[in-house]
Amino acid sequence: MSRLDLRGILAGGVIAGILDITYAIVVLHDRGKSALWTLQSVASGIQGNAAFEGGTASGVLGLAAHFTIAIVAAFGYWLIARQSEAIRRHPVSSGLVYGIVIYLVMNFVVLPLSAYPFHPKYPIAVLAKGSFFHAVLIGLPIALCVRGRQRD
Repeated sequence: MSRLDLRGILAGGVIAGILDITYAIVVLHDRGKSALWTLQSVASGIQGNAAFEGGTASGVLGLAAHFTIAIVAAFGYWLIARQSEAIRRHPVSSGLVYGIVIYLVMNFVVLPLSAYPFHPKYPIAVLAKGSFFHAVLIGLPIALCVRGRQRD
């Protein structure tokens, strides 16, 4: 891995992380939840219900976990793109698909295996909205940053 690759991975993860957490904070604010509650809800994947009693420390843990996941997702994209010329040549479509895959993995694999205390429902409208926003706010920036830095 070159320094250029590492910069692309970090840039993609950080940009996707910022866009995603901002989106989550705005959406949950509209539902009456604070930014701290949103970050604690991320930490609840590690701490369970105790995250909501952990104050700012749980919020910081949630933010750190969120960005770690985003950077790991960017690293995963980089690994896949290294093996596929088609993915490298088509970063927009590849990134959009990757974002949807991230959404599905997070909601149907990671959350059920974590200590996350909620049991979300997934009607088609929720799946469509979540897939769309993950494609645009997570997958696309990751793909564009990783592709923009990766050597051919």
